[in-house]
Amino acid sequence: MTLLENLWWLLVLIGVMILVHELGHYWAARFFDVRVEVFSFGFGPKLFGFRRGETDFRFSLFLLGGYVKMTGEQPGDESANDPRSFQAKPRWQRLIIALAGPAMNFVLAVALVTGMFMLHYPKPPEAILPGSIGYVEEGSPAARAGIRPGDRIIEIGGVRNPSWDDILMKELASAGRPLQVKVQRDHQILNFQVTPVYDAEIGAGRAGWRQELQIEVAALLDNMPAATAGIRPGDIILTVNGRPVRSTAVLHEEIHNSGGRPVELLIQRDGHRRRVLVRPKLTQISGQQRYLIGVELRPRVIYGRLPIHQALVESVRHNVRSAGLILEFLKGIVERRMSAKSLEGPIRIAQLSGEAAREGAWPFISLMATVSLNLAVFNLLPIPILDGGVILLLLIEMTLQRDLSMAAREAAIKVGLLVLFAVVMFVLYNDLQKVLPAGG
Repeated sequence: MTLLENLWWLLVLIGVMILVHELGHYWAARFFDVRVEVFSFGFGPKLFGFRRGETDFRFSLFLLGGYVKMTGEQPGDESANDPRSFQAKPRWQRLIIALAGPAMNFVLAVALVTGMFMLHYPKPPEAILPGSIGYVEEGSPAARAGIRPGDRIIEIGGVRNPSWDDILMKELASAGRPLQVKVQRDHQILNFQVTPVYDAEIGAGRAGWRQELQIEVAALLDNMPAATAGIRPGDIILTVNGRPVRSTAVLHEEIHNSGGRPVELLIQRDGHRRRVLVRPKLTQISGQQRYLIGVELRPRVIYGRLPIHQALVESVRHNVRSAGLILEFLKGIVERRMSAKSLEGPIRIAQLSGEAAREGAWPFISLMATVSLNLAVFNLLPIPILDGGVILLLLIEMTLQRDLSMAAREAAIKVGLLVLFAVVMFVLYNDLQKVLPAGG
């Protein structure tokens, strides 16, 4: 049943992406009076459809994709000399038609996030400043460099006043490479050099620090010490054994080291503070014996609403920053500083779609915006047969002020097909490795 649900939500997610993307190409082509012969939702044999004007709108067998077929799309087509063919139009118009698909996916991402921020804008508590570190793993690169919990990163790798997303991307992309880090500690500005180590599990660099967060109780496990001690969902955990809890790792560490002795929690509930003693219980989990108190934790986030103009500005800023992180990630893969194993393919996206839909509307809308932005960036990669490849060839022709030869175009398309086929096969294999149980 879960598999069918995941498949359904994948089709919903991808369906919206395809429709918006191909509508971008279709509307741009119509605007420049290019004849559109086919608007297909999916690839392969036609299942059903209808004709409106000169365009055959259809659903095809394989729904994970789509295309718009324009008259004279390739230089060798018999209809390439038709005044309404794609090739007959000026190169700048063809470039806009190719760019319109990814542009529409970016517009969709901005629109979705704008709508979400108008009703459900997440922000951390005011007490937490951007770039603040809540936990430093013992023996990690950050710890060896001298970074401490409570430090606030004000510059990393040349990026000033970074968000935690900026910090995370610099960390992930810098395995084995020194990072210049400037922190504020109390009233001092200190400089450190941190060299993240390569973490095979995540396929990227790891410095060993974590973002400062306020930690609240999301849920309680039945018949466990936390519930017995009177802890409730929504309680904010301020300290454990007098140690400030700025990350879930702090609480887990203190409970693990307790040896079953009671731990003292300082919690905040409805603006009031109280101390609670909880005795961890030795529990079998994932084949191991661990001390637990029986709480599910989450970062405390405050949700508000933004007026439409602020929501739009924040959405554009969010998506531009996210697009930059995607490009930085791809650059890290090319430079072999990050592992391509962290790429997600259709199987994992189906799994994520189902999980997000079951969590509620906001997680699904957020995932849809993320996938739409990723699709926009991926389609702009300079790989022939993708929109980015078409744009690249047009820019080359505009620079040379002449058409490329048929042999050069055909060679580019063949290379593009091989690259795209290799990418598809890799992400499918990668997905199977993630979702299949270890040992087969």
